[in-house]
Amino acid sequence: MSWTDERVELLKRMWSEGQSASQIAKELGGVTRNAVIGKVHRLGLSNRAGAATAEAPAAAAPETVAAAAPAPDPVDDDPADTAAGDAEVAVETALPARAQIVPAGRPLPPQPSHNEISPEALARVTEVEKVARKLSLMELTEKTCKWPVGDPATPNFWFCGLPVQPGKPYCEAHVGVAFQPMSARRDRRR
Repeated sequence: MSWTDERVELLKRMWSEGQSASQIAKELGGVTRNAVIGKVHRLGLSNRAGAATAEAPAAAAPETVAAAAPAPDPVDDDPADTAAGDAEVAVETALPARAQIVPAGRPLPPQPSHNEISPEALARVTEVEKVARKLSLMELTEKTCKWPVGDPATPNFWFCGLPVQPGKPYCEAHVGVAFQPMSARRDRRR
C-alpha cells in the first residue's frame, strides 16, 4: 500500500471530521490503524480543532503558540500539501495547550525528575555505566541489561548490557533504581 495523493486527502478530510484512526484505516483499506496514526503524525495533523476548543483557554496569546508551531516536514515537499499546511497552522494557533508537543526525530527537552532516588543508588548507577558494555538495541539478549542511557534521538544512545539479575530485565544497579520498595515510593509522595 502506498500513500497516494487521493488517499492522503481522504485521510486528512476524515481526520478533520473527527473520525478515529480505526475508522479511517477501514475506509482506506489495506492499511492498519497504526499506519494511519503514523501518517497523521508525519503530516502534523495530530491536533484536532474540535478537541482543542474545550482545552484552549479563552485568553490565550496566539503569538506564543504560533512561535511554537513545528517546522514543516522536510521529507514531504508535495505542493498539494502546502495549502493544507496553512490550514494546519491555523488549527495549531488555536491550540495553546498543545504547544509543548515535540515533533518526532527531535530530542525531548529536559524532563523534571519525579523520582527521588537515593544518592547511593545513583552513585552505583554512575559507576556501573562507566563499565557498561554500551550495546545497541539489536545486540540485546535476554541475559543483558536493557537499561537505556541517553537520548534515543542522538547517536550517543545505548543500553547498559551488563548481566541481568534473574527474572529482571536489568543489572543489579539498575534494578535498584527501577524497582523500589512500595514503602519508599509511598514516603516520597508525602
